[in-house]
Amino acid sequence: MRRVIFRSKEELFERASALFARRSAEAIERRGRFLVALSGGKTPRPLYERLTTEPYPREIDWPCVQVFWSDERCVPPEDPASNYRSAREALLDRVPIPAENVHRIHGELPAEDATVRYGEELETVLGTAGRFDLVLLGIGDDGHTASLFPKHEALEEAERAAVAVETLSPARVTLSLPMLNRAREVVFLVTGRGKREVLGRLDAGEDLPAARVRPDDGRLLWLVDREAAPR
Repeated sequence: MRRVIFRSKEELFERASALFARRSAEAIERRGRFLVALSGGKTPRPLYERLTTEPYPREIDWPCVQVFWSDERCVPPEDPASNYRSAREALLDRVPIPAENVHRIHGELPAEDATVRYGEELETVLGTAGRFDLVLLGIGDDGHTASLFPKHEALEEAERAAVAVETLSPARVTLSLPMLNRAREVVFLVTGRGKREVLGRLDAGEDLPAARVRPDDGRLLWLVDREAAPR
C-alpha cells in the first residue's frame, strides 16, 4: 500500500486525473480497452469534472473505455442519490464515450434482481475471471467502502462479483471484496477533516471494510489531502 498526502484537494484531484489518463493509455495499449469502476458520493466529483477539461479529452481514448460502478443505491437513474446520475452529469455526458460502454447498475430494480443483472454484465464484458484496470473508492466515517459496511454479511461474499445489501434504506448493490481485490489497481480518494479519525483507526490496524481492500496482484494507492491525514 502507498499513501500520498497532498497540500490541497486541487492537487489531489489533478494527480488523480493524470493517473486516470495514464492508466487508461497503458491498458488500451496493452489490452485494447480500459476497464474502470467509478466511485459514488461527492468526493470523486471534482475528479470527474477535471477529466472533461484539457488536456484529458485529448489524452483519453473514450471509445475504448468501459465504465462500471463500485456500488449503487436502489433508486431510479434520475434520482439525486444515484451514483450513476452524479457521474453522468459531471463526466459521461461531457465526453465522447459510446452509450454501450456505460454499464450502470439498474437501481430501479429490486436489489437482488439488480445484482444478478449487474453480475451478468460484469461477466459478459470482463469475463469469468476478469479484472478491472482501475477501481476508484472512498471511505466512510465508519470505515465502509463501496457499500461494504462493518460487520455486514456482504463482506463475506466469496463467489459473486456483486452482492445485494438489502438491510439499508434504500438497499444497495456493491462489488464484492473478491472482485475489488482482483483489480490491477485500486485508488482511494480521501478528503476533508471529517476523514481524519477513520484514517487513524485504519492506521491502528482496526478491521474496517476499507482495510480489507488489498489487491491480490495489483497496486493499492491512497490519495489523501492534508486535512484528512492523521496527525
